Amino acid sequence: MSRQPEVLWAQRSEKVYLTISLPDAKDVSLKCDPDGVFNFSAIGVNGDSFSVTLQLYGNVIPERCKTNIGSRIILCSIQKEQRGWWPRILKSEEKPAPYLKVDWNKWCDEDDEEYYSDDGGVAYTGDDDESSDDGGMLYLPDLEKARGN
Repeated sequence: MSRQPEVLWAQRSEKVYLTISLPDAKDVSLKCDPDGVFNFSAIGVNGDSFSVTLQLYGNVIPERCKTNIGSRIILCSIQKEQRGWWPRILKSEEKPAPYLKVDWNKWCDEDDEEYYSDDGGVAYTGDDDESSDDGGMLYLPDLEKARGN
């Protein structure tokens, strides 16, 4: 019997982001169907089988779904068929399974979307033109100055 890894989700008007927490995953298989069915399976570090099937709220464009498999997490960017904010991640109105959680690191509200970039919610400073002094770098406060050191 397979287990379910932790799945974090966030959305923008055009995309849904899924982050699957499964360190050192092997034999990773991902599939997005146009009707919004997302399938994931992999083998964990101890040889355990992991799988998740999600019936997403709306339809998606499988050809425009992207995946990045890292050593600790699998990142999925899923293109929505129609632009707009979904009221929830799953089609079902039932309470989601405990392994499916909101990704607060990538979360933004509908009215804040213009301040977030396409890479899943990392805010950048500066203008879109490349004349900015910060070179498009992330704004990170100087913690030593904040502590008064």
